[in-house]
Amino acid sequence: MPWDAAAITGNAWAPGNILTRSGIGCACATNEQKTRSQMKFRYIGISSFVAARLSFQPRRSTMLQERIADLSKCVEPDRVRREVYTDPEIFELEMQRIHEQVWIYCGHESQVPKPGDYYTVQIGRQPMLMVRGAEGRISVLYNRCPHRGNMMCGDRHGNTGEFFRCSYHAWTFQHDGRLRSIPMMESGYAGTRYGRDNPDCSMKRAARVESYRGFVFASLAQGGPALAEFLGASRVAFDDMCDRAPAGEVEIVPNCFRVIQHSNWKIFLENQLDALHPSVVHQSTGRAAHEVEKQIEKRTGKAPLSYHMLSAFATVTIDKWDNFQTLNYPYGHCILTGYMGLRPKDPDTVAYEKTLIKAYGKQRTEEILAVNIHHVLIYPGLSVQSPLQQLRAVRPLGVDRTLTEIWHFRLKGAPEPIYRRSLAYYNLVNSPATLINADDLENFWKCHQGLASDGGDWVSFGRHHGHDIEKDGAVETAPNCGTSEAPMRNQMKAWAQYMRA
Repeated sequence: MPWDAAAITGNAWAPGNILTRSGIGCACATNEQKTRSQMKFRYIGISSFVAARLSFQPRRSTMLQERIADLSKCVEPDRVRREVYTDPEIFELEMQRIHEQVWIYCGHESQVPKPGDYYTVQIGRQPMLMVRGAEGRISVLYNRCPHRGNMMCGDRHGNTGEFFRCSYHAWTFQHDGRLRSIPMMESGYAGTRYGRDNPDCSMKRAARVESYRGFVFASLAQGGPALAEFLGASRVAFDDMCDRAPAGEVEIVPNCFRVIQHSNWKIFLENQLDALHPSVVHQSTGRAAHEVEKQIEKRTGKAPLSYHMLSAFATVTIDKWDNFQTLNYPYGHCILTGYMGLRPKDPDTVAYEKTLIKAYGKQRTEEILAVNIHHVLIYPGLSVQSPLQQLRAVRPLGVDRTLTEIWHFRLKGAPEPIYRRSLAYYNLVNSPATLINADDLENFWKCHQGLASDGGDWVSFGRHHGHDIEKDGAVETAPNCGTSEAPMRNQMKAWAQYMRA
């Protein structure tokens, strides 16, 4: 299957992973997986293990350096080799050199509103905790007790109370990770290295944590650009979303859709600004919705807005998508400009504009609503649709398994109908009941299966190649080239730079 959608309640078991409105769970391994797992382990004496380890390391290091050197041959200006998506060793390098180095989205400040509130998040291969301290500061910590390695928080989110307490041996820690107490520390650890003065006895923190307009990012690397520099022009995604709120900020809707797709993480990201695919992949759904919309309008004069939202996948044809434009920036970030139906005039949107004018004044309101963005991709782990108040966070799990978290936001101070409208679209395109997301997931899976075959060695990104325009540090697509594969070329250019760094 291209994705997992079995439901689990209570102690019931179902194979695979679970796609639900509130979360995702994991089930037992299949017999085949167990067999593969068992084959990976066998008992050997410790001396044999050490000898094998010592003899293996130099060879592994040499092979790694050779592999990194070979990566330069995998990416060309208009194409990449298929093993970039299918090779487990390349995936491990990606985790080391990309996801565990750059700024990764952790969550929104409104997810942890009170002291002690925490939310778990995966950064590369590392389980992490986003937690708010007593002074209001947000920290991002490794979800690991420094004593014996026990995971501190097993739930997805919750509240620690006044401090973290390890469930194994009762070591306790402040919300910022500092060691608070060890049972009978004076007698049990007298004369040892273990105590409050040893930083190794505290929970390890992410090297850097910064927030932009309430959106929290962390980097596990000490060096690198500051968050503002890293985001660059892509900050417009957060500015646009927050500015559309009369209160100037957004709050997260607590639940999200979590989907595990059986394909490489890069396939998902490349699809986000692929303006060619909507009129192809989602055409059948759009046509059906459009036909029903016309029938309802004929009978009643007006169809529910949801039909209009879906029918756009049929009425906005490829030539119309070519009227859009992509802007491609350093670090792999991309912006797709153009937003269909930006300001439809109906009672709800008129009331919303009045609320904005009251908060910002008429001129500033005009500036806010004039921002013309369809989609922003922040490489390597986030895509944002600011006019629709939703984002998708990408958490790679394996070379052929990717978790996506699809979140929705409320514009603080906006009328309730505006929230309901964006929520309706969010559910229409992302829920387990919709064909929109299902169609995408099927194609992601089919792409990965095809790339694993011997049917060819290269993946093509040649659409409108050679027609890009370099301007002010960005690469823009030429007029009438909105369906260009420039965003994919830009992502792979950044990928190659990270992997060779």
